[in-house]
Amino acid sequence: MLADALLRSVAGTTALLRVTGANADTSQSEVGLVATTFAEVVVSPVVMRKLRPTWQQDGEPKWELLVSATGVQQQISALDIASAESLFSVTLAVTVSGKDYLIESVSSSEAFGQVYLYRLLLREGGRQNL
Repeated sequence: MLADALLRSVAGTTALLRVTGANADTSQSEVGLVATTFAEVVVSPVVMRKLRPTWQQDGEPKWELLVSATGVQQQISALDIASAESLFSVTLAVTVSGKDYLIESVSSSEAFGQVYLYRLLLREGGRQNL
């Protein structure tokens, strides 16, 4: 709860995770006859910051998204997903303030064996990257 309060106090906002839905495991879905479904999952509170230019590779700006573990846990329960790693692995894009980003890596911070914060390293996801 302390991480939630901290993220909210520094102008925390919400992020939308665009995730793929689960299709029925049939032969029709294997050959693409059943359309893939997508859902937008709201996660809050989050804080986004631009990383220093010295951390940029290939001239692309990098961003760090700090996500509350309780917000992620609520969505894991609602979507009936096994873990946060599973949620982030089915995430196609992250939308913050109307702009899309792609996840490059995910790490977590723990205290007393409990995750309290997820850190997502993002890059801008223009039309050519999606």
